[in-house]
Amino acid sequence: MTPRWKSWLIGGLVIAVLGAAVYFPVLRRRVKRAARLQQQSEEQARRELTQPMVINPGDPRVKTKLFWASDTIDSTLVPVTAELPLSNDPVVRSKQVLNTLLAGPVDAELRTLPPDALLLAFYLLPDGTAIADFSEALATSIPSGIVSEQLAVNSITRTLEANVPQVQRLKILIHGQEVETLAGHLDLTGTFVVNTQPAQPPAADKVPAPAPGTLTPDKVPGKLAQPDRKP
Repeated sequence: MTPRWKSWLIGGLVIAVLGAAVYFPVLRRRVKRAARLQQQSEEQARRELTQPMVINPGDPRVKTKLFWASDTIDSTLVPVTAELPLSNDPVVRSKQVLNTLLAGPVDAELRTLPPDALLLAFYLLPDGTAIADFSEALATSIPSGIVSEQLAVNSITRTLEANVPQVQRLKILIHGQEVETLAGHLDLTGTFVVNTQPAQPPAADKVPAPAPGTLTPDKVPGKLAQPDRKP
């Protein structure tokens, strides 16, 4: 091989290496994005099969606040407004907003709850205490750490506060059982404060009722509802 051909060969190899160095990171990002979109599609299909949304065609469409992670400030929540058909029944309404929260935002990076977590049951006691029973994935799939655990619970409590004023406190169960912590850090043995104002019917109620009181003022993004402490 002549020196000239060697030079051409070496030059071609250099160009190929440089091209690969530029292209491979782009390709890797595209593959990761495709995998994430595929996972979202699979999770959405599974969710529809295992727990279909509680939707009544007759329910009025209401502006609903859902609290997901901020895309600009780490470890904080921001409200996202969406128009959803919501029931006036507080239990059904709670299931509707929590299932929407679990389905997640368009951008999976802003999730606060694991994509495979499910709401198994929801109850509301006469004193305003709600009991939300989630699948084990809420505890096993969430990143372990006080910040991520608090962010997850706070997204639930603030979404309920903004949309279901009848819920005063929240007790979280995992697969029907009380657990000590969510994923090793956040205490789940007590209840979390949701609303501190007297319960009022949702704004969409058609029956005559006293003028509804305002919701509790918005908290500073990311500030978490503190669990009630036992004496």
